[in-house]
Amino acid sequence: MELQSLFPLALARVQLQLDPLQLAQWMQEVMDLRGDAQSNPEPGCAWTGDINDIWQLHKLPVFLPLVDAVAEHARDYLAGLGCDLPQVELHIQRCWPVVSASDQAIGRHHHPNAHLSAIVYLTGDGSPASGCLRLFAPHNLNELVPGLAVGHGGPIADGHPLNADHWDLAPQPGLLVLFPSRMDHSCLL
Repeated sequence: MELQSLFPLALARVQLQLDPLQLAQWMQEVMDLRGDAQSNPEPGCAWTGDINDIWQLHKLPVFLPLVDAVAEHARDYLAGLGCDLPQVELHIQRCWPVVSASDQAIGRHHHPNAHLSAIVYLTGDGSPASGCLRLFAPHNLNELVPGLAVGHGGPIADGHPLNADHWDLAPQPGLLVLFPSRMDHSCLL
């Protein structure tokens, strides 16, 4: 028997080759923008620029090389999805930094006012110890009886690739991730 995985989510991963001096400059700029703040108002929540009125990084000259690289790969992503690029114009609406300590996370959310999400990691060691981006499946397409796999040791094996309810990606410097903005995601400790 052959099993086909249908209706896949298109996630792009690109390892950008960042200049170490440029990376240090971006890190310093982000820390300067954050100032003395250590987190968002919610306990245990990472500091995010979007709710701290720092959501236009793409307009700051220091970040223009990074913005150009993300835009180039976003066009490649759209082409890979089969988009006719002359009919598509990219616009960056919002762009903000996130600074997370080892005991901070960002809860499950999505971005309903956007179409394409891009994340560029400036830190991380490629292991879950650095935290992870978690993408959530909108629902389990292979669950034959809704709710059958929820609790009580249901018959669907935990972690089976055709029945996963989430997928994790560990950060590393220069990792660019692109995915549809409607996907629920979170940032783990």
